[in-house]
Amino acid sequence: MMDTYLDHAATTPPRPAALAALQQWIDAANASAAHARGQQARTAVEQAREEIARVVGCSPHDVVFTSGGTEADNLAVKGIVWAARDSRRAVPHVVVSAVEHAAVREPARWLAERGDARLTEIAPGPDGRIDPQQVLAAVEADTVLVSVMTANNEVGAVNDVAVLAQALADSSVALHTDAVQAFATRGVDLDTVPLDALSLSAHKFGGPQGVGVAILRRGRAVESLAHGGGQDRGVRSGTFPAGLIAACGAAVVAADADRDGLVERLAPMSARLAEGLTALDGVRRTGPADPAHRLVSHVHVMIDDVDPSALVLELDRAGLAASSGSACGSGAVRASHVLQAMGAVGTPLRLTFGWTSTEADVDRALDVLTDVIARLRAGDAAGLSFAPHPASH
Repeated sequence: MMDTYLDHAATTPPRPAALAALQQWIDAANASAAHARGQQARTAVEQAREEIARVVGCSPHDVVFTSGGTEADNLAVKGIVWAARDSRRAVPHVVVSAVEHAAVREPARWLAERGDARLTEIAPGPDGRIDPQQVLAAVEADTVLVSVMTANNEVGAVNDVAVLAQALADSSVALHTDAVQAFATRGVDLDTVPLDALSLSAHKFGGPQGVGVAILRRGRAVESLAHGGGQDRGVRSGTFPAGLIAACGAAVVAADADRDGLVERLAPMSARLAEGLTALDGVRRTGPADPAHRLVSHVHVMIDDVDPSALVLELDRAGLAASSGSACGSGAVRASHVLQAMGAVGTPLRLTFGWTSTEADVDRALDVLTDVIARLRAGDAAGLSFAPHPASH
């Protein structure tokens, strides 16, 4: 059975340069040690930090290494709010979009439930995008943080973060963006978009799982989530995983160098996949109509009259890896908070491309989906229950 992988938004295969760096430094000594081997490891860590800073347009001192996008988001949201809480009489106010990844949305809600913050959530338009003017209108005198993702992980909607950055640049309000999904095809340029905090996850752009980056501007106070040995200016203590960090740096450089070519290659592929799917009865593309406002890597559709559990099961049997819906603890499938906020109706299907994707993936996806959708509607599936994985960060 042919294997077709169209779930790159969940994780994309590591790039050769990242694998080489990981292999070189996987058995490195402790980078905080004073001996020669420790200092060699520290050199690898700092080189990665400098490479990342150069690519995203910030100081190496702003780069903090984390275990992934989830920790980077938590560090930005909780860290900024807690630092502000300690210096203010009023309860800090936070503004986030209602379609943020859970790694932003849940920490913000948790802070509000604890009484550590007041929270305002901004609903998206029907296309999944956030109106920056609604965000700015929600800012109050006690607002300390605004967090709006660069691009949505499910439907691929791209937000006008630059508008927010320009409007908040001279204020006391910190602006954070989760750029986890956007970096591979959109990139980040803090020289032109003055953000206070930004989150990246290596395995979304060709690095290994288990490492990420929080860009935290030195001028913005951030409270640590975990205290310890004081690594990364005391914001994120812990032994540096030199192999993972070196691989992350290599992946950032490789993804940045490859981005224009990747976008040029993926644009016609995603357009052809979307056109072929929406030609089927009862299949609608979700997200922005304007290609400039959506990730070229994402094709998200809603399908009528198809059970979401059966859909992913049949696609998996056919060797097509994709994402559909969101699973709760009981295993029952329910609509994601993103699609609920958008008012989308039907069975969701997310097909996402990456640096290893080919035209053959599009051909096979169209063949498989045409067959599977028809069979499911005709009641010709195996009928087994299956709980799909949630749409990933």
